[in-house]
Amino acid sequence: MLELDNVPIFFSHRLLLSCLACLGTLMVYVTRVNLSVAIICMVRSAPANDSLDVLNASSTGQNNVTSSCGSDVVSANAGAARERAEFDWDKNTRAQLLAMYFYGYISTQILSGWLASRYGGTRVWAVSMFICALCTLITPVCARTHVYLVYAARVIIGVSSGVSFPCIQAILGRWAPVYEKSKLASIIYAGLSAGNIITFAISGLMCEYGFDNGWGSIFYLSGLFTILWVASWFVLTSDTPAKHRWVSAKERTYIETAIGKGGLTKVRSVPWLKMFKSGPLWAVTTAHFCNNYVNYTLLTLLPTFLKESLNFDIKQNGLLSSLPYISEFLASLCVGYVADTIRQKKIMSTKTVRKSFQFFGFIGTAICTVSVGQMTCEQRHYAVLLLCITTACMSFNRAGYVVNHQDLAPSYAGVLYGITNTAGTLPGMIAPIIAGALTPNKTTEEWKNVFYVCAANAVFGAIVYVVLADGELQEWAVPPEIQIKMDIVAQYTNENISTSGEKSSELPSENKQNIYTNKMKCYENLAMDQKV
Repeated sequence: MLELDNVPIFFSHRLLLSCLACLGTLMVYVTRVNLSVAIICMVRSAPANDSLDVLNASSTGQNNVTSSCGSDVVSANAGAARERAEFDWDKNTRAQLLAMYFYGYISTQILSGWLASRYGGTRVWAVSMFICALCTLITPVCARTHVYLVYAARVIIGVSSGVSFPCIQAILGRWAPVYEKSKLASIIYAGLSAGNIITFAISGLMCEYGFDNGWGSIFYLSGLFTILWVASWFVLTSDTPAKHRWVSAKERTYIETAIGKGGLTKVRSVPWLKMFKSGPLWAVTTAHFCNNYVNYTLLTLLPTFLKESLNFDIKQNGLLSSLPYISEFLASLCVGYVADTIRQKKIMSTKTVRKSFQFFGFIGTAICTVSVGQMTCEQRHYAVLLLCITTACMSFNRAGYVVNHQDLAPSYAGVLYGITNTAGTLPGMIAPIIAGALTPNKTTEEWKNVFYVCAANAVFGAIVYVVLADGELQEWAVPPEIQIKMDIVAQYTNENISTSGEKSSELPSENKQNIYTNKMKCYENLAMDQKV
C-alpha cells in the first residue's frame, strides 16, 4: 500500500469532495430549520407565554432584551416583525408544520441507504437535494395559498433531506482511505455546526430587511443556494475515484489500494438478517439514538429552559448564540485529526479509538447537561460556558459511532447509516414530548429532571457502546463473491493446522485472532480482482 505522505490530503480531490459535502450538509440544515426561523415573522399573533414562540423567537436573535436577572422586556424589533406577519396559525398548527419534516425524514432512511449503496451516493443525494430546493422555493407560494400545501412541502423536504446522511456514508465508503475516515467525516459533518452559526447570524436580518415581506427571502435564498450547490456537486464529484474525470492516477490508485475495490463495489444484495444480529451494529444504533436524544433536547428546548428557568434568552446576542456551535465546529475538526493520527501511528487500535472517543464524549456530555440544569439566574453565563463544553463533547462522536459504519462494513455503510439514523430520528419526535410532560409548571426543579434524562441517555449509550462496539470489518460485510474465495483460503489454513497436529479449538486465542485478521486482510486483496 502506498504511504499517505506520497498522496497528501491537502489539495486532493477527496478533500475537495469532503468540502463540497460539508456545504451540502450546511444546506441540509438550512432547508430544515428555515421554517423554524421564519415562522416567527410569518405569524401575526405571538403570545409572550407561548413556549413555541419563545423557541422560534429566540432563533431570530432579536426578540428579547434582558432588563434584569428576573425579567425580560419585549423589544421593538419583535413587534416590527409581527407587523409583517401574514398568517393566523395557532400553536398546534405551527407545531404540526415543524413536525412534518421529521415524518418525511424518517421514512427514507433505510431505503436511501440501499439506493446509495446500489446506485452511488453522489447522484442520489444531488437529485434529492434538487427536489428539496424546489419545495423550499415554492414554500412562500404554498403558505399564501393554503396551509395544507405547506404541510405537503415540508414532508417532501423531509423525505428528500432524509437521503443525505446515508448517501454521505456510502460516499465515504468509496472515497475515504483507512486513516482518513475520521478527518474527512469531521469536515463533512462540520457543515451542521456551520449551518447553526450562519442561520443564527443572518436570520434576524433577513426577517427585518429581506425582500418579499422579509420572511419570504429566507426560503428563496436557501432554495437558490441549494440549487447552486447541486450544480457544483454534479460537475465536481463522482461515485468512485475511477469515475472521476479529473482525479490523478496516483490519487486514484492510492484510494483504491487503501480501500480495496470490494469497498468500491456497488452492492447487489444486503445481508439483512446478519446485520440485525450484529452486536457492533446495535452498539452504533444505540449510540446514535442516545446522542440524538441529547442533541435534539439541547437544540429545541434549551432556549426555552434558559428563558423559563433562568430568565435569560441565550440567543439575544448574535455572537453569544453562535458560541456553542463555533465550539462544536472547531472541536469536531480537531477530533477527526487526532483520532486518525492515533490510529495511523498505531498508538491505539481502531476499536479502542472508537470506544474511547465515544465514551468520553458521552460522559462529558452527561456531566455538562446535569450541570447546566443546576445553574441559577445569577450563574447564567456559566450556563453558556457549559453549553459550549457540551457541544464540544458531543463532537467526539465524529471519531466514534458516526464513522464506525465505515469500519464495520464499507460496502454497506449507507445501508447501516440508514438503519441507525432511523433510530436516531425518533428522539426528534419524542424528546420534546417527554420534556413537556416533565415540566408542566416550568419550574427550575422540573427542568432538572429533563437534564437528568439527557444524562441518563448519554451514560446508557456510553455503556452499551463500550461493551458491544467493534472497529474491524465484519465477516457478514464481505460480498458473497469474495466470501467464496475467502472460504477457500480459510480451508487451506485449517488444513495446514491439521497437518501440524494442532486443532483449531486448541489454538491460543491470539493465534485465532491472527487467523481472523489475515482472513479480513485477504478480503481486501481478493477484492482488487472484482469489477467496480
